[in-house]
Amino acid sequence: MIPQPKPHHAGLQRGMGTAGALGANVIDMVGVGPFITLPLIVGVMGGPQAMLGWLLGALLSMADGCTWSELGTAHPEAGGSYAYLKHSFSPRWGRAFSFLYAWQLLFSAPLSIASGCIGFAQYVSWFLPGASHTVQTVIAISACIACTALLFQPVRKVSEATKALGIVVLLTLVAVIVIGFTHFSSTMALSFPPGAFHLGHAFFLGLGGGLLISAYDYWGYYNVCFLGAEVRDPARTIPRAVLGSIAIVGTLYLLMNTAVLGVLPWQSLIHEDAGARQYTIAIFTQTAFASHAWSHTAASFAVVLIAVASLASVFALLLGYSRIPYAAAEDGNFPAVFARLHPKHRVPTVALLTLSGVTMVCCLFRLQEVIASLVVVRIVFQFLLQGVAVMMPKHRAERRQQGRFRMPLYPLPTLLAMCGFVYILLSRPRLLVELRPVAFVLVSGLAVYGVREVLTRRRQSVH
Repeated sequence: MIPQPKPHHAGLQRGMGTAGALGANVIDMVGVGPFITLPLIVGVMGGPQAMLGWLLGALLSMADGCTWSELGTAHPEAGGSYAYLKHSFSPRWGRAFSFLYAWQLLFSAPLSIASGCIGFAQYVSWFLPGASHTVQTVIAISACIACTALLFQPVRKVSEATKALGIVVLLTLVAVIVIGFTHFSSTMALSFPPGAFHLGHAFFLGLGGGLLISAYDYWGYYNVCFLGAEVRDPARTIPRAVLGSIAIVGTLYLLMNTAVLGVLPWQSLIHEDAGARQYTIAIFTQTAFASHAWSHTAASFAVVLIAVASLASVFALLLGYSRIPYAAAEDGNFPAVFARLHPKHRVPTVALLTLSGVTMVCCLFRLQEVIASLVVVRIVFQFLLQGVAVMMPKHRAERRQQGRFRMPLYPLPTLLAMCGFVYILLSRPRLLVELRPVAFVLVSGLAVYGVREVLTRRRQSVH
């Protein structure tokens, strides 16, 4: 029997099919990430062997996607990971872990959303030469406000919007690939430096840095899981959207990386200044059409497409993440105010506006700071915990039921994904510093959870 969502999520409406779910994942995954981080992954890996980072990132995502697909079809509810942690552990531990997940989301989700806003502002600055950090911050905040406003509509219309934006994002990637391969130099693309694949300390350190960046660029393949209560036929839709989006985007990322390196020397990506690096695809387009008078116009058009892609990712992230505090509040495990829905459009109003507000604060940071903090916090509080959850006895018993996705070679994909995430953490040269936000979220979350539990028990004893 195909699992159904719990009754308390009846306020949300099941209006999203496979195409809309796939679109929501794709626009979440792509955004501005691969266009801005390409020079970063080439830099940390030291050459065109950066394509290895994209490839291993895709394999890591596919392995972890099996975990998400299995948990998503077992518990097709609003909130995704919140529901998985609650159901997979014992009631006591499940309540604590799910609360901590929802709590950390108030910090990590805005970092993720802000990265799209900051990327949008950086690319729009192509049309504002010399724009200061303050100006870019104002643009980033404005992007967040615009996407928040667009989400106040019924889920069916949101689904249609994700389809349209998904098409724009895919066409942008395809356009970059076509431009690159029609102006391609295999000699340039495969000009590996001496010792590029020497399996020494420097190689594995660079690979860890490359995996961190590619993991950030792939993340979003699970966005549909947060919308589990709004998806039609979740037993089919969720696995198709998760694994399908990884296959599509992974192929496009590898082709894009190869295409760009066949036009721009990888050495220029490493040594160019920070201002030029944020416009890599615009410079790539201008270089490819350098013999034409309209090369700058082509580059500007590429900037517009990438700006739309980054806005699309902000739209998708706000859409998915706003359902998690809502689910926790509906469950009585988070402040009740987060369960409020818009009376007409059935949108979790307080959750959406809260995440949007914190995102605006995060827009004050710089992109690389945002990415590093986001990845470390998310690995600890989400991916590793879910890996443990899918191997718990409770889930092993539940996965025998009919109408669910079952990962092949269980639990090998989950174990491989967990090893990959641990490797990313251990390869960080400043891991102890980057773990400080994790410690803050953990300590503050446990304090808030403890106080809530004490107050709840007191109220119960009075009644």
